[in-house]
Amino acid sequence: MRIRMTVMAGLATLAGSVGLYPLFESGSWFWAGLGAVLAVGGGGVLARRLRLPAAANLLFGLVALLLYLNLAYASGDAWLVFIPSPESVGHLADLVDDGWSSANRYAAPVPVLPGIELMAAAGIGLVAVLVDLLAVRMRRAAPAGLPLLAMYSVPAAVREDGVSWLAFGVGALGFLALLMADAREQVGGWGRTVTSFRQRDVPLAGADPRPEEESVLPDAAALAASGRRIAAGAVAVAVLVPAAVPGLQPRGMFGIGGEGRGGTQTVTTPDPLVSLKRELTRQDDSVVLTYRTNDPESPDYLRLYALDKFEGDRWTYSQLDSHVSDRLDERDIPAPQGLSVASSREVTTRVQVRPEVKDMSFLPVPYAPSEVSISGDWRVDERSLMIYSLRDSADGRAYTVTSRRAEPTIGQLAAANTIPAEVVSRYTAVPKNVPKEVAKLAEKVTAGSGSALAQAVRLQRWFTLTGGYTYDLAAPPPKHGSDLVDFLLHSKRGYCEQFAASMALMARILSIPSRVAMGYTSGSEVKPGEFVVRSRDAHAWPELYFEGTGWVRFEPTPSGAGGQGTADTPDYTLPAVSGSGGEGSESAPAPEASSPADDRSPTAQPSTRHRNDRDETGGAAAQDDDEDGFSATPWLAGTVLIVLLLAVPMALRTFTRRRRWAALVTPPKAPPRGRPGSPRGAAARPPAPDPAGAAHAAWREMRADALDHGLEWRASDSPRATARRLGELLELDEAGARALTRIARAEELARYSPSPSTEPPERLRADVRTVREAFAASVSPQVRWRARLLPPSTVEQTRTTLRSAGNRALDATARLNDLPARLRRK
Repeated sequence: MRIRMTVMAGLATLAGSVGLYPLFESGSWFWAGLGAVLAVGGGGVLARRLRLPAAANLLFGLVALLLYLNLAYASGDAWLVFIPSPESVGHLADLVDDGWSSANRYAAPVPVLPGIELMAAAGIGLVAVLVDLLAVRMRRAAPAGLPLLAMYSVPAAVREDGVSWLAFGVGALGFLALLMADAREQVGGWGRTVTSFRQRDVPLAGADPRPEEESVLPDAAALAASGRRIAAGAVAVAVLVPAAVPGLQPRGMFGIGGEGRGGTQTVTTPDPLVSLKRELTRQDDSVVLTYRTNDPESPDYLRLYALDKFEGDRWTYSQLDSHVSDRLDERDIPAPQGLSVASSREVTTRVQVRPEVKDMSFLPVPYAPSEVSISGDWRVDERSLMIYSLRDSADGRAYTVTSRRAEPTIGQLAAANTIPAEVVSRYTAVPKNVPKEVAKLAEKVTAGSGSALAQAVRLQRWFTLTGGYTYDLAAPPPKHGSDLVDFLLHSKRGYCEQFAASMALMARILSIPSRVAMGYTSGSEVKPGEFVVRSRDAHAWPELYFEGTGWVRFEPTPSGAGGQGTADTPDYTLPAVSGSGGEGSESAPAPEASSPADDRSPTAQPSTRHRNDRDETGGAAAQDDDEDGFSATPWLAGTVLIVLLLAVPMALRTFTRRRRWAALVTPPKAPPRGRPGSPRGAAARPPAPDPAGAAHAAWREMRADALDHGLEWRASDSPRATARRLGELLELDEAGARALTRIARAEELARYSPSPSTEPPERLRADVRTVREAFAASVSPQVRWRARLLPPSTVEQTRTTLRSAGNRALDATARLNDLPARLRRK
């Protein structure tokens, strides 16, 4: 039953699961995983007690895991508390759905809700099933490290900071302990330790003249100590080297220093005069702020700047004329410009800026702020409603923002025609040096639109869907007017700065008042109503003016995995649904043609965060990727990693086979220069075959094939005896028998005769293939697949290589230990 190995396999799985800690807020998931490991171990012990095949060991482990999950999470619906019933299985499925939804909703670390805890326990249990099968039942402890390694791939893919060195060390020591236990059992399988005796003289006179015998046990303490030192050194190297190599650990050695969140990092907030790319491409992905809101379903962006001035090559804000009367403690914040028709609701947001953030002189707030509670000299610009300070910084501060969030209907936006002259003159100004190609493109994209909203929606769709644009952080920021032309007409590659600047410019060309806002997206939800905003959430977006609603946000930047991960498209910019239920056109309907569905508030319609724009037919082709929290990408990456690791033995076997036969070809020899009678420039002689080498290669290849197919190979047998035994075992046909005989005779002659066999290498290679096919035909399909995918000969070859390397390391250690003694003797 291998109780000791079962215990060690469970401990190794638990040690490896420690690496999952960055994904969860609390540690209750670990105890759920412990129960799963215990259940799987019990199922494996029962299967081995009944002496069932390996497939049954796998089945028993899965059944035990299901019983445990049923008992822990669906006992009320189960038969006899733990036996699965249709109701209990359905309850588990519902919990998995809830857990998956919660995992996609929250960013790591996630709260340990019942569904998430169930998923964690099931995942750890599945790893325990594989480890128990490989290390205990199949006695392959080394490949059992692959599923253990898979647990580290999930936090490494989800979290930028990955797994700490301490958690990695715990998992590595658990795997080494599993290998040591397996090696100890294999050595112990040979029997008791052999005791040697030595004679000891008796110096007393008159005593029994026969010498006494003293039992002596082999002294393995030195070898054991060397093995422990090598294991500890390997773990130390694995931990220290990545931490010390520049670039691999952005936070420095063990997270001390560097640019990580734990040190004295400076996080620069987006500045309209500095490229936004610095924030978007930060390797450490630092947390900028956290906030709580009473609008958790679809919180709005956090705006820092409103850039109302286009200078031909870049956007900036007009000079602020600040007065003492603009202080928040001296005046009320003005009402948002133009909000007179659309309904609005009050939203309260409590923001906590991280202390590491420096020089944040503008407050990130949801638009439009109506009240801000913060200490210090903070002021408001009455036109843009930007909150700023001339001397204070927001780093480490907590403040509360009350804002009015407009909720326009599509009909209200489409009906906005009359715009105040002040707004038109200020927010539609375009420099004369803007290339004509930009104006032509704007008119072409919006041709046939019946309202300003229809034009804006078509511009947004042009950038996100139909125009063929690609989100690319490697694109340089625009520095000249020609850069925008190149982005719009030629390269079509850029990030949010280019998308927002281009759409705002094209809107002004179409006489739609516009400006560029810069700040942060809503970030990622980590708890219900609580969000975290990181430097990668820095963003720029256009705001367009519609009388009766005021400034309205649009989103021309692609979102999801192929764009700005946390950007989302506002509902009022999406295609309308007609009263008959069919899909509307891409342009918004006119107010007189609006249906009851058009007059509904966008917030009353189903809303999904982090969605991309619609497909070409106006359908609701939602973006499936959620960049934060759990998503399918890390699990897919982990699956691909496991598949690649499982393919290593097969690839190594193929490489060994090809190298074995390729080594028989010796390089051609060129004729010596100057030899009389040799023509100048004569071709090199073809390589001469090596009969002995071909025989040995064929014999080794046949031995590897026999081991792969589970056939017994006796190292003490001669080639002729091996061929006779295999022939009787396999019942070969005439062709297979001749092939096996030729391989054995060639090996026999290569070993014992001065004249090796004259069989050509091609014939021996074909004979090996014939014998391999006979091996495969004599075993079950499961063994054939194992021979292809997980050939045991590769494991043996790896073990032999490691053993050889270990012996050389032990020899080197012994010589180092003897070095002081040799120096003293000299």
